[in-house]
Amino acid sequence: MDLFSQALTSLLDTVAGLRDEDFARPSGCAGWRVRDLVCHLVIDAQDVLITLATPERGAPTRDAVTYWQVGEAPPDGTDPLDALTVRLAAAYQDPALLKFHLQDVGSAAGRAARLAVPETHVGTQGQVLSVADYLSAYVLEWTLHHLDLTAHLPHAAAPPAECLASARALLGRIAGAPFPPSFSDREALLVGTGRRTPTPEERASAPVRLPLVLG
Repeated sequence: MDLFSQALTSLLDTVAGLRDEDFARPSGCAGWRVRDLVCHLVIDAQDVLITLATPERGAPTRDAVTYWQVGEAPPDGTDPLDALTVRLAAAYQDPALLKFHLQDVGSAAGRAARLAVPETHVGTQGQVLSVADYLSAYVLEWTLHHLDLTAHLPHAAAPPAECLASARALLGRIAGAPFPPSFSDREALLVGTGRRTPTPEERASAPVRLPLVLG
């Protein structure tokens, strides 16, 4: 629960500190500029609010690991939902409006998470998870997107070290084996999810075939 709040707060603060010209720069998500990614973060925050307001009585069908579906092809920005996000982001025009919307919805998602009971069950995407597992999965989501946000913005703050470590550990569980110590937390996440092409040495030492395309 604390890591979720830390990851979200850091991400919101980083977006709040962006300059207007930063929104037109590329992000770490293929086909998306920073403004498109920030728009996606608004949708993510809405999903958190919806899920935490959707209690379920049944037993969990997924946990923080199996929440993720591993695909084969990295996204290229041409998926219909990705394309919709780009059009929605363009409608904001003024970056201040997009900042405000993310701060408003993101802060509400953070409050809802702090009020949630970790042991209770919630529903999302036709599956049931404990609140604790759902929020743990989102630590990985927020941290990866924080890396995406700052990929071409060297002046922007990096994700918190604790969140990087937690996200790396969860990615290792998804992979079925931890990434070796030769990978930093940041590089394990970037290389492991296909955000950076591995060197031959990294590919040889990785515990699984790369990349792990999370969806």
